[in-house]
Amino acid sequence: MAPTIKVGDTIPDGTFSYVAYTPELDSHTACGVPTKLNINKEWKGKKVVVFAVPGAFTPTCHVNHLPPYIAKYDEFKAKGVDVIAVVAANDPFVMSGWGRFEGLKDKILTLSDPNVEWSKALGLTLDLSAAGLGVRTARYALILDDLVVKYVDVEPGREVTVSGAEAVLSKL
Repeated sequence: MAPTIKVGDTIPDGTFSYVAYTPELDSHTACGVPTKLNINKEWKGKKVVVFAVPGAFTPTCHVNHLPPYIAKYDEFKAKGVDVIAVVAANDPFVMSGWGRFEGLKDKILTLSDPNVEWSKALGLTLDLSAAGLGVRTARYALILDDLVVKYVDVEPGREVTVSGAEAVLSKL
């Protein structure tokens, strides 16, 4: 799938639900309260790395995609990245649970795109209906600088290559 969004484009408006990290979530007895994040307001003037996965806790996403971003967090920060966010079609509670399981705390935002509205606007969806999962976010990565796309690529298969932490770091 070729994205409709391309380098040089301004990212379309987007509002995500997410559960912001608070220390109370560390006990795993709290669920948190979803809040809204309007990216066009919150990310204006910032350098942002967004990577998307078809689903939290799924084999490739859970084992091969998110962990390298966690491991290389300091390298992203050293290259001037203000925000790192992972987007998936899961609801905000699942995304928060995944983030807590992985120990993200407030390092990487776990953003919910449950109806893949934002990913559709980018031309970056993946139809997994044959596997019983419906339409999901594709596996992709973006680098945004003041809401302008500086890098975008989508995985051609099930592997993590162009959207992985190493590939994105090399483009910063």
